[in-house]
Amino acid sequence: MNEKSQQNRFDTVRIDGLRKNLAEYTAMDENAPRSLSGQFYTDPAFFNHECRAVLHRGWHCVGRSDEFARNGDYLTLNLLGEPLIIVRDGDNIKALSNVCRHRGMLLTEGQGNSNRFVCRYHGWTYGLDGALLRAPRMKNDGFDQKTCKLGGFSCKQKFGFVYVSLSSNPSDIDAELAGLGNIIANYEPEKYSTAHSATEIWKCNWKSLVENFMEGYHLSIVHPHTLHGYTPTGLSKKGPNGAGYTSYFANYPDKIASRGPGAASLTKEERNRSTLFAVFPCQVVSIASSLLVSLSIRPLSPASIELRWTMSVHSESLDPKTISERIKLWEDVNQEDQDKLEAMQSALSSVFANGGPLAEDDYEGTIRDFLRWLAKQDASHGLN
Repeated sequence: MNEKSQQNRFDTVRIDGLRKNLAEYTAMDENAPRSLSGQFYTDPAFFNHECRAVLHRGWHCVGRSDEFARNGDYLTLNLLGEPLIIVRDGDNIKALSNVCRHRGMLLTEGQGNSNRFVCRYHGWTYGLDGALLRAPRMKNDGFDQKTCKLGGFSCKQKFGFVYVSLSSNPSDIDAELAGLGNIIANYEPEKYSTAHSATEIWKCNWKSLVENFMEGYHLSIVHPHTLHGYTPTGLSKKGPNGAGYTSYFANYPDKIASRGPGAASLTKEERNRSTLFAVFPCQVVSIASSLLVSLSIRPLSPASIELRWTMSVHSESLDPKTISERIKLWEDVNQEDQDKLEAMQSALSSVFANGGPLAEDDYEGTIRDFLRWLAKQDASHGLN
């Protein structure tokens, strides 16, 4: 057995062991939930397995619908190694492959507006629907322009977000998110307009950020000056969960200043809290009366992610000065989380990072939901 074959065998044995441990989370004791061991966040072979078994099959948020308001508005990104163009084509937002069908050149970069995409290598030109419009000097008998349309992926809009799945047979996103609409409907999420976006590289595992954002246990400790005054740990309450999501409520103390008017349909309770939810696998969101912040996580390696986050404002709820202040606040909050998660990543390879007990539901019940979802996705790998 050569060295590569031996390493593959060791990786397979190790992955099988981790999958067995993960399967135990589907039967997790309600009164004794635990976190995952460090290997789930550091092992390269398990990360590769996770990409195939979970991430490629999931629905990933790639932006807000209003970022593609005009025909030809587009955004490029790399999702799990797949270069994409997200573009408005008439009434639809589409996810096209950002790879020329001639020799595999990247077609375009960044964000903008265009009525066509022209390959900078040989001039092949594609329409917004991906159809090949022009291929200079291609006169070979075997060339058929109709067979050279750009590849595409499933793309759906929900709650003002755009979601893409790389799977050839994706799950029903409406079934995955059934019930979530009831939780956030009164906020009118489709009526928030994007005011800011940023892309960053964090040196942590993708699951760590999902778990961190979706638990209130750390709020008062990690964010004493940025979040504690409005969303102290002690007022956190677990929200509903469904097939592909979980949620919790970060309630505000009594007599706190208004966060902005927002939608007229909001209840008193909704005005006095931030509602946080995760759309599995890689989106986490905080929505309040006037402000919506969404983090889209793109895993790069066991210990690195590309994070694109957007801030959106409901209608005319906030003036420009307040919006600038909120952007700065969230930059500070994100930096505080990034510092902690990167420090934790450096410790997760320890033999003593073997998975500790989770706090009660109101503080870390969302992590239990997430781990059970992971376990179910892994168990169903290869079955559909």
